[in-house]
Amino acid sequence: MRNQAHNAHDHTSMSPKRIPLLSKSRYLVGLQCHLRLWHHCYNRDLIAYPPATEAIFEAGHEVGELATRLYPRGIRIDTDPLGHRAAVQATQDALKNPHIPAIYEAAFLYDDVQVKADIIARTNNGAFNLIEVKSSTSVKNEHVPDVAVQYYVLRGAGVDIERVYLMHLNNQYVYAGGELDLKSLFTASDLTESMLAYQTEIPRKLAELRGMLRGPLPPMIFPSRNCRRPHTCEFWEECRKIMPEHWIMELAGIGQRRLDELMEMGITDIADVPEGFPLSEIQGRIRRCVKNNTEYLSHDLKAQLEAVEYPVHFLDFETLGLAIPRYAGTRPYQTIPFQWSDHILHKDGTIEHKEYLCGEDKDPRQELARALLDALGRQGSIFMYTGYERDIIESLAEDLPQHRKELRAILDRLKDLHKIISTSFYHPQFHGSFSLKAVLPALLPEMSYKNLSIQEGQEASLEYLRMIDASTGQEEKERIRKNLLTYCGQDTLAMVRIREELLERCR
Repeated sequence: MRNQAHNAHDHTSMSPKRIPLLSKSRYLVGLQCHLRLWHHCYNRDLIAYPPATEAIFEAGHEVGELATRLYPRGIRIDTDPLGHRAAVQATQDALKNPHIPAIYEAAFLYDDVQVKADIIARTNNGAFNLIEVKSSTSVKNEHVPDVAVQYYVLRGAGVDIERVYLMHLNNQYVYAGGELDLKSLFTASDLTESMLAYQTEIPRKLAELRGMLRGPLPPMIFPSRNCRRPHTCEFWEECRKIMPEHWIMELAGIGQRRLDELMEMGITDIADVPEGFPLSEIQGRIRRCVKNNTEYLSHDLKAQLEAVEYPVHFLDFETLGLAIPRYAGTRPYQTIPFQWSDHILHKDGTIEHKEYLCGEDKDPRQELARALLDALGRQGSIFMYTGYERDIIESLAEDLPQHRKELRAILDRLKDLHKIISTSFYHPQFHGSFSLKAVLPALLPEMSYKNLSIQEGQEASLEYLRMIDASTGQEEKERIRKNLLTYCGQDTLAMVRIREELLERCR
């Protein structure tokens, strides 16, 4: 993460004498990375959330709100207008009232750690169950310290906790339309035993985090794969600045053990990785290209790109993956395509473009599939980028039995441009990534996504939801529609141009 010479963030060189209060979220942030917690406490202006983060938060709030309906007649502690300490008092008042069966967003403070519990529900013997609500579809490792630190604070504040549950979504629930069946939508997993086993860790961890925050300088931690586990750090770009342009973490697929070995040798630049260091085939290729500032081009790349049947299609989908199913017959997080773009290269070199975008708040799959089958016809190779399009077509075939045979016939025509490039071509400006967003600017910088209003898939999903929202004005709907068509069309035209450019380089 950081070397001894690192002295970034000089404006934080003197830590405040009184450290900020810790919270559940700060505790979890600190478990992932001390430097991440330092920035959260002292450098919040550096936070850089990706566009989709707000949507993730909103989905979490929506799921949390639905879960409270399983515990009716409860009251909500509204922290925002009260401030945490006032909310703590409001919570204590509610706890003393035996006629209140559940409290949502209950606020507590103990050992200078503040938490808000999603739901605490009164049991028959006067104790409470603690229910943490997550929008995930399973219990994850990071959920144990999450509920454990809440239990630590609630117990310390004098609340008798009987059981601790994680309430999460059931991805086998199929929405039938109309009212959601909340008892089927949610699954409660009992984490009491694993949470209790973790309790002895908490005082030590808290002392460790506070000791770090009292220090005069930010902790010296080098960026690593842990920066994206369990969550992508908001300060990734800030920490990345100190690394060389061709950083060893850009060796595709390299594990943390190998990274640590290189760091112990004092190596951060790919060009400095010694010849005998154990690397995979693709990692060795990247090292050679960076060291020599050359491209790699396999002898069979041209044949792979030219092994096509005309007309050649270039296909891309945009999709939704909603936590709460919106349309009958769908499940939580089921991938629902709402848009496709198809650039068609004919044998005479002419290019045709067809596209589909659902313009209404309805299940788009039937209409989208029919339009797609009409556009693709019965012949011609179909380039996609990664296996994502294949997965979508397979799921459409499963969900739409009336089109199953035709959709499955498409599968044999698919060619993965991503796979061809990742095995047969490399450019140093890929920086270890074979994503379309990395490959396109390296080969065709004039086709950058930077000037587009929509620049990545999650943003497209968010904008689509805004477009079909009844409260969005007609003028804004039309603006979003044009931006969505431009973005999806860029993806398929990019594949056309990338193939052309690679064939030109083969010559």
